[in-house]
Amino acid sequence: MVVLHSSVYRGAVLVMLSLLLSRVFCQVVTEVNRRSYPTVASFVRTYTTSSPTCGGTCDDELSVVTPSQLKVMLSNHKVQLFDVRNPDEYQDGHIPQAVNLPLNIVEESLKLPPKTFQQTFEVKAPGKDDDNIVFNCRTGVRSGKALDIARQLGFHRARHLKGGYAAWVEQEGN
Repeated sequence: MVVLHSSVYRGAVLVMLSLLLSRVFCQVVTEVNRRSYPTVASFVRTYTTSSPTCGGTCDDELSVVTPSQLKVMLSNHKVQLFDVRNPDEYQDGHIPQAVNLPLNIVEESLKLPPKTFQQTFEVKAPGKDDDNIVFNCRTGVRSGKALDIARQLGFHRARHLKGGYAAWVEQEGN
């Protein structure tokens, strides 16, 4: 009977420990989900909505400008060209007429009132319906991310330079 009593006791302890651990586990999972929700939701939204976002890899013809197309736009002065590289990269060489708008401030800059944008960057603020907004970077990765940010903010007609500054230099020179 003593053996039975200790095994029943041991079983009861294991059940209680199991319940306690499962409750703690559930609380931890709930807390992690609560804190991670915006990130998970953003990820899900990016890949399940019909909005024209591109996840930083926009390469369809409505999202890109080729170096030769950009050259025409520049010659006609019909482009708002934003170089999203870091200032030191921009200083090392950039496309004529490009305004340095580093990727890490694209979102907050595009949210600025037009007058503040113009005072800050010394160019006209882009409008959400403008079809001449072009982002560029070194190879097209960061400009694709900038394009994604811009489109999420309502700049649905913005585009980016396919292949970036590297493609520009290769095709058009500096």
